[in-house]
Amino acid sequence: MAFKSHITRRALGFWAAGAALASPFTSLAQSVFPQPGRPIRLVVGLAAGGSLDGQARSIAKRLTEIAGTQVVVDNKPGASMMLSASEVMRAAPDGYTLLFAPSSVFAQNPHTLSSVPYDPFKDFTPITLASRGPLVLTVHQSLPVHSVKDLVAWAKANPGKLNFASFGTGTSSHIYAEAFAKAVGIDVVHVPYKGTADAARDLLEGRVQAYFDAAPTAIQNAATGRIRILAVAAPKRMAPMTDVPTFTEQGVPGMDLTSWIAIVGPANMPRDLVARVNALLVQTLSSPDVKEFIARGAYETSPSTPAELSAEMKLAYDRWGAMVRQIGFVKQ
Repeated sequence: MAFKSHITRRALGFWAAGAALASPFTSLAQSVFPQPGRPIRLVVGLAAGGSLDGQARSIAKRLTEIAGTQVVVDNKPGASMMLSASEVMRAAPDGYTLLFAPSSVFAQNPHTLSSVPYDPFKDFTPITLASRGPLVLTVHQSLPVHSVKDLVAWAKANPGKLNFASFGTGTSSHIYAEAFAKAVGIDVVHVPYKGTADAARDLLEGRVQAYFDAAPTAIQNAATGRIRILAVAAPKRMAPMTDVPTFTEQGVPGMDLTSWIAIVGPANMPRDLVARVNALLVQTLSSPDVKEFIARGAYETSPSTPAELSAEMKLAYDRWGAMVRQIGFVKQ
């Protein structure tokens, strides 16, 4: 009997070892990621202090609690956020280096910049959408307009006098301004700045008259009474500015390309690891505190599957390409 029991235990041991060797690496990766004490980097392509950075820090704080390991926001500004993208592209595909980036990095830069050091589809692994939020059309209060219709009428009555700020040539604020002008048949003067802060400041001071701004900054500046928000570039009205109509509602379709922020990793992340990281991030983005923080900035959390993010990236890439071609923009 003892001999039989010994054989049974040995057989059981060999079976367990064989099962472990035969099982796919998926279960192994899921069981060990993240490793306690090994930090996860969330790389952001803008300096600390802005709305994008704020979202990343809110997510990192909650993800630290859920994942049980420190999640660090690593700011790598510069070169239209291509420095941050390049750093993540070169990282090991182990889930510990992730890119937190807006749609412009994947869908816009390849159409507006002559030298982009990455392929948005081949060099990254989609993990999840993080949030969505629109640009909004703002004007200085000295301009006697209160709607898109008013603005178009004023521009046509004052040809060549309407100037639009942007936070850089080829940026979304510039492309939107040119697309809007073409759609409604007006001439505008483009005034490029080196960043969002400078453009928003000069609009507040009345040095420029109109500007496609990110919703969080626009809401804050509109509260001063020195600027007005005329329209939201989104398919629907957005909280917390439900009183601001969309362009489509005001008779200008085609301006509903909402910006989004995504979380991706380097290319060739194992499928099981992607699923594990996605699950952690979806849980984080569904947390009430994260949703509330992001909603205060006129964005909304938008967790997704990797496949849904991949489809969104392709759709945005195609739509931005069409918009850039429509206005005749030449790569810079």
